[in-house]
Amino acid sequence: MSTTKKRQEEFQALATDATTYDDKALAGQHERGKLTARERIDLLMDPGSFNELDAFVRHRASGFGTENQRPPGDAVVTGWGSINDRTVFVYAEDFTRFGGSVGEATAQKICKVYDLAMASGAPIIGLKDSGGARIQEGVLSLDGYGQIFERNVRASGVIPQISIIMGPCAGGAVYSPALTDFVYQVEETSHLFITGPDVIKAVTGEDVSMEDLGGSVTHSRLSGVTHFVAADEAGALAEVRFLLSFLPDNNMGTPPRFAYSGELPGESLDKLIPDSANQPYDMTLALRAIVDAGEFYEVHRNFASNIVVGFGRIDGRSVGLVGNQPANSAGTLDIDAAEKGARFVRFCDAFNIPLVTFVDVPGFLPGVEQEHRGIIRHGAKLLFAYAEATVPKITVITRKAYGGAYVVMNSRGVRADLVFAWPTAEIAVIGATGAVNIIHRRSIAEAADPDAERKRLTDDYVERFSNPYVAAEHGLVDEVIMPSDTRDRLIRGLAMLESKRETLPAKKHSNLPL
Repeated sequence: MSTTKKRQEEFQALATDATTYDDKALAGQHERGKLTARERIDLLMDPGSFNELDAFVRHRASGFGTENQRPPGDAVVTGWGSINDRTVFVYAEDFTRFGGSVGEATAQKICKVYDLAMASGAPIIGLKDSGGARIQEGVLSLDGYGQIFERNVRASGVIPQISIIMGPCAGGAVYSPALTDFVYQVEETSHLFITGPDVIKAVTGEDVSMEDLGGSVTHSRLSGVTHFVAADEAGALAEVRFLLSFLPDNNMGTPPRFAYSGELPGESLDKLIPDSANQPYDMTLALRAIVDAGEFYEVHRNFASNIVVGFGRIDGRSVGLVGNQPANSAGTLDIDAAEKGARFVRFCDAFNIPLVTFVDVPGFLPGVEQEHRGIIRHGAKLLFAYAEATVPKITVITRKAYGGAYVVMNSRGVRADLVFAWPTAEIAVIGATGAVNIIHRRSIAEAADPDAERKRLTDDYVERFSNPYVAAEHGLVDEVIMPSDTRDRLIRGLAMLESKRETLPAKKHSNLPL
């Protein structure tokens, strides 16, 4: 046999070994309702576009039997391909090999693909399915995680980073997805946790299930770690492809624009606001009415539901949408809502996505618990995010805009570019009843009929101040519009602001009130 022929056969054998799964391991993965790393990549990427890197890398550890297990590729598949013809980098932890654990070689592969993504200015997606650090490699495994985390931080605000939790993600491993921009979880089969049920049982004596500890319900509703939940892996991968359609490749680019020729909404928005100022309504109806084809991709849907954030398109332009939600807690801002909003605003600002904010906020949520937990500090995060943002910022005030919460929600004072108000807008320090009880407390107390006097004074306050015209007189509202004209005004405003250029003072970085 010639040397050339021999080398070619050696290559074919290695290539087969690198891409072939052990029958037992493959069956176990499928029995758990999970796909393999390569099956996931095939679903995520455009057909035939994936280019693998480091398929023949092997770990160099010894001891604990590791020297007898040195599969090519180790425990992660890395490379690049395309999604809707746009370059995207990916790494997929391979649970069928060493339980997807991260050792020195695994970390080096992930760091290489991160470095290439940064150099190329392209998004990176991590498919997480790992038992955590490879115990057999000790400190080298921990150092590997440190190097991955450093890449997460360095890439933050430069390229979009997306994590999909498709199995276990335990211990220190959870900090990599926590450092990325968006986290997806798959129902039932994915779990995020610092310490497992066994450790919690040993330390505290408390019995806790894996699902309660780190399942998709826990992290999408309670902790806020997870932004999106999918019913299965195929659904999660399809959603990531959809998310990328709203995002640019990097912080120097702009999101893709799609031609749209749909009709403008009719009079439906004119009937959205109830007659009673205390009656709730669903703000997502307003958001869906002003975006192309009613297509609103909500982010963090299950967390802090008193504020709504997500992506849409207006006349083909990608926009980030933020709105108070009167249907939940009257749309008040609390700690979780402020953090949710701030994170989304900062992401959009980092990646040149214009912000459109719908305001109906009666104030910050009052209460001892909120004060003790730091509503001042956390509420300042949302204020900071809006004030710092330099992308086009347009605000629509639909109803209540009271006190400090009005200021925080992208008011003119924090450099909103355009502010529109519906005729139902109420812009004031506090609501009419509260204002009258403070301003006229003595005259009400001295009146022959205090209740009648309070009503008279309240009606007068509403007539004089609970409208958008005082703010408009002072230029704090640019235009009072009918709700059904909102989409048209937004289209015109975004077109005008398309060439907006604004820079911040030179500094190493800001000191966000964490």
